[in-house]
Amino acid sequence: MRPYSGIWPVAPTPFKDDGTLDLDGMKRVLDLMIDQGVDGICILANFSEQFLISDAERDTLTRLCLAHVDGRVPVIVTVSHFATEIVVQRAVQAKDLGASVVMMMAPYHGALLKGTPEQTFEQFAHVGEVGIPIMLQDAPLSGVDLPVALLVRMAREIEMLKLFKIECPGTASKLRGLIAQGGDAIEGPFDGEEAITLLADLDAGATGSMTSALIPDLIKPIISDHLNGDRVSAKTAYRRVLPVINHENRQCGFRATKEALVEGHVIHSAFCRHPIAPLPAPTRSELIDHLRPLDPLILRWAK
Repeated sequence: MRPYSGIWPVAPTPFKDDGTLDLDGMKRVLDLMIDQGVDGICILANFSEQFLISDAERDTLTRLCLAHVDGRVPVIVTVSHFATEIVVQRAVQAKDLGASVVMMMAPYHGALLKGTPEQTFEQFAHVGEVGIPIMLQDAPLSGVDLPVALLVRMAREIEMLKLFKIECPGTASKLRGLIAQGGDAIEGPFDGEEAITLLADLDAGATGSMTSALIPDLIKPIISDHLNGDRVSAKTAYRRVLPVINHENRQCGFRATKEALVEGHVIHSAFCRHPIAPLPAPTRSELIDHLRPLDPLILRWAK
């Protein structure tokens, strides 16, 4: 068993209807996630709408989330930025406030301004000097190609780079190659993208998944069964939840969790900041229709 495993979902960032942070709602979301049985929580990720949050709000959320979780589960703080100095500053703050891990993408800004492989290595190496475990997020959003050979080199030469969240096309194949070539240096091979390829990724050797906070209580048993060698039970459970995972991934994105949180009276508003459009009413209705037969905790926790 590798040191890092299980379900480590991304916490959404709730806003009030006027667009300001809903800090009380943020606390309720964290409490719900812990009651969902998560193995860890990630904050300020893309599914937390980090690209719509100011630096001051980011500071507020980092402090609030780490203080409120208060060690009940490990917390990953996303620290991605194009500027290495800012990434390092964010990592230092996360460590000082009690985070267990920091997550970062390769340096990029827009479609054309991207770090080279060597610059990517150097940025992660600088963060490694902070002395906190790092999760590398390999996602299409960055547009940066991260070959397996580069990831393995980084894992072997950057002591604190322990975890890899792989969510690029062909995730299972990349995970299989990463694990085969990286060996014990790969302490936490995870997938993402709401677990839409979870079964294939577990078959490839993934030990965990970073999903949304929508149904981690229903996804965790799939991972546990598979890691315990019961692929039949894992496959049966995965088939049951796949329609809602597919709807979330292909139709809703991060808006799905917020709508379910409102439906379950955990938060009061599903507001998303412009230019993100609200979830269309028919899409929302289909989401709730998919969820209700599954009876996830998100719909009944606050009732």
